[in-house]
This record gives sequence, C-alpha cells and structure tokens, in this order.
Amino acid sequence: MHLVFRRPLLIRLLRSLAILMLAWLALSWLMVLLLRFVPPWTSAVMLERQLGAWVHGEKDFQLRQHWVPWKQVSPWVPLAMVAGEDQKFPYHHGFDFDSIQDAMDAADDGKRLRGASTISQQTAKNLFLWNGRSFVRKGLEAYFTVLIELTWPKQRILEVYVNIAELGDGIYGVGAASEAYFHASPAQLGPAQAARLAAVLPSPRRLHADRPSAYVQRRANWIQRQMDQLGGPAYIEGRAPPRAKH
Repeated sequence: MHLVFRRPLLIRLLRSLAILMLAWLALSWLMVLLLRFVPPWTSAVMLERQLGAWVHGEKDFQLRQHWVPWKQVSPWVPLAMVAGEDQKFPYHHGFDFDSIQDAMDAADDGKRLRGASTISQQTAKNLFLWNGRSFVRKGLEAYFTVLIELTWPKQRILEVYVNIAELGDGIYGVGAASEAYFHASPAQLGPAQAARLAAVLPSPRRLHADRPSAYVQRRANWIQRQMDQLGGPAYIEGRAPPRAKH
C-alpha cells in the first residue's frame, strides 16, 4: 500500500525536477543568445562588488563601466589581453587543455596553483557567476563557457570580455579604464597602454595601469613582446598562425 502511494509521488517529483532542469537550460541558453546581440547592462562580478561595498560601508565607492562597441576599441586592447591571458584563444573551443594539464602538473610538484582559465571561461564567470573556487561554480563556469562558445563568434566573446573585465577597484571594462588611467578614448590606446591594462588583470584591485609598479611594467613589456610575436592585431582575427607562449 505504501509502495503504491510512494511510487507515483516519486515519479511526479522526478518529472517536476526534469521540467525545472529543462526550463533552466532553455532560459540560460536564451539569455546567452540574447547577449550575443544586446550589450549586457551589468555583470555578476560587478553586482557582487557593488553589494560588497554596501555591506562593508564603503561610502566613497563608485562603480565605473560603460559599453564600448568593438569598432570603437583599439585593436591593441583585445590583442594585449589575448597575449597576456590566453594566446590560444582564436583556435580553442573554450578550454585550453594543455594549460590545464600544466597547472595540474605544477600543483603535483608542490608549486603554487596557477590559473588556467581561458578568456571564454573568464567571460562566463564574470558575466554570470560569482568569485570562488567551489566545484559548483567551476561546473557552472564550464556550462556557460560551452554555451558561449557555441552561440557567440570569437569577436563577440572578446568584445564582451574587454567591456566587463575588472581593470581596477570599481573600474570595469576598457571604456572606464582608458578614461580613468590615460584620459583617452578606447580607440586612442596604443600597444604600450593596452599592454599595461592587460598587465593588471591578475590582481586589478592591487595593481595600477596608470602608476605601474616594477612588476606591472615588466609584465607589460613581456605582453608587448608577445603581441609583436603573435603577429599584431591580425592574430585575434584568426589571420595569423597560432604560436606558443614564450
């Protein structure tokens, strides 16, 4: 009697869970599809930072970000970010498995754990998720990375990334960063300025593109050399052959 009662209840529960899962999958994909054409008005990381400022009573905190279309951004900026963060970006499908394996090998050897996230993964995390290292967040990051790679062209991924990446405390995207640090529009940035923006990405709240430390300047110089070796802006358009990091 109890089995007869419980089995239909379990079936209904599983059916409801399946419907909810399918609805979530459909809505998440529709959201990614919409953002292929519509500029995101904010991001999860920006909302998290703003909420943190309110919680901690940072009365002087001001979040700065505004959307800049691809054609109004100097091509040196996305190239610098590719050179510094993900040199295989034009050619992978969201994940750099060689870098992941290298990071795992380094961790096994007792070295400091280093990131192996691609620009696609960082875009997924910045846009939809929260900061952290939990397996749940990494799983969702992988899911949104796959959706983005399947739905957006590479240029769109870079366009969104350069507009939402954290480039200073409260400064997000190349539009706000170029004005704050160089008093110029994003279209006016040259290779050296673009390399300095990319150089702060490992720790944008501690490092400064306008007042570069010795570390930032060394990293910016390295990024600029990589930009030259990759073949210039043609590389991010897929018109130059892939090259390994040096």
